[in-house]
Amino acid sequence: MKRNLIVAGLVVCLVYIGDYAAVRFRIPNGRNSLGTVQVRRYYSVTKKNGEPDFYFNPPQDQVCVRSLFPHLGYSPCWYLNRHKVQKIDM
Repeated sequence: MKRNLIVAGLVVCLVYIGDYAAVRFRIPNGRNSLGTVQVRRYYSVTKKNGEPDFYFNPPQDQVCVRSLFPHLGYSPCWYLNRHKVQKIDM
């Protein structure tokens, strides 16, 4: 059991390192490692009486990285494509 956990941890580490190398060095063939996804954000502000009030922003392009994991301070594009509407509680 312990050996299986160690092997699984090593595999995850190797996948992460390979993913980072692909983003950092633009592997394969100099591909663009960054993309954009149009995201809609809205703010949920709680009033004094406890009721929520919503403020909607127009859609904005957000930079994302084309990888499995977040790198270079950006979220992965696959994640942003699934979360195009983002709620911000205030």
